[in-house]
Amino acid sequence: MEVLSKLLQGLAFVPGVVAAIEKLFQGRPGGEKKDAAMSFLQTALSMTEAVANRQIIDPAKFNEGLEKLIAGTVE
Repeated sequence: MEVLSKLLQGLAFVPGVVAAIEKLFQGRPGGEKKDAAMSFLQTALSMTEAVANRQIIDPAKFNEGLEKLIAGTVE
């Protein structure tokens, strides 16, 4: 359960990250903003993963889920 708790804590700041990226990358294409948000979140979540000492089984699907979270936050 600790992994789920850590993951939810990490995902709780997705809206803040997206808002900050929107401001920092103002005037740039959406793809660049998404890439920046993905990079930041992947780094943050890999640190969470290291703390929880667990591995993400399917990184591609996990990243796909993160992209959906970012898109939903922007919408």
